[in-house]
Amino acid sequence: MSDNPLLRRLPASPDLSGADLLDRFLDYAAEKKLELYPAQEEAILELYDDKNVILNTPTGSGKSLVATAMHFKSLAQGHRSVYTCPIKALVNEKFLALCRDFGAENVGLATGDATVNRDAPILCCTAEILANHALSLGADAPFREVIMDEFHYYSDASRGVAWQIPLLTMSRSRFLLMSATMGAVDFFQRELTKLTGAESTVISSAVRPVPLEFRYVDDTSLDAMVQELVEAKQTPVYI
Repeated sequence: MSDNPLLRRLPASPDLSGADLLDRFLDYAAEKKLELYPAQEEAILELYDDKNVILNTPTGSGKSLVATAMHFKSLAQGHRSVYTCPIKALVNEKFLALCRDFGAENVGLATGDATVNRDAPILCCTAEILANHALSLGADAPFREVIMDEFHYYSDASRGVAWQIPLLTMSRSRFLLMSATMGAVDFFQRELTKLTGAESTVISSAVRPVPLEFRYVDDTSLDAMVQELVEAKQTPVYI
């Protein structure tokens, strides 16, 4: 049996329906003892119905699991998928996580600094790498499923164009746009539908499933404070 929990749930044939693939993914979530939050469940259902999804939920609300569900659907149907975000360290982190779930042979990395298995069915890359694909190939870009994390960078004066180009050219793709800090998204919903011909759904929630607690410390060393929080099982810790 494969050590990669999603890889061993891939069907032998790419012809399974979205509903059948959804059952397989939910079985994975149950094995991992993951109980889906309402926004996660709604987003995954819409993706498996072949819709574009704009997911605007707080940090810590499980957007990564929704992205993993999209990668699984894509791989199971014989497609290629791509995950992008603006920070190379996060791209590297996602690459390692997806290797654990899908097997290293199925996951590639391209950041400009490093390239590994770039023709794999799942590619983790910076937004600029995807933009280059979109510029050169347009609708013929090889990625059927596109996941754009930290999508609020769309409005960044210096880098936003890298988020904009795929949304203007990759008409055969399905998109998952994710951010914790998006404003009004009616424009993107309308334009995604116009570009791809597929329905686009907005899923928003202000509910933070994992609450944040704030603490200000003056006379305790950083190491001692972190140790105290770890022992009290108040993790993860953001400093």
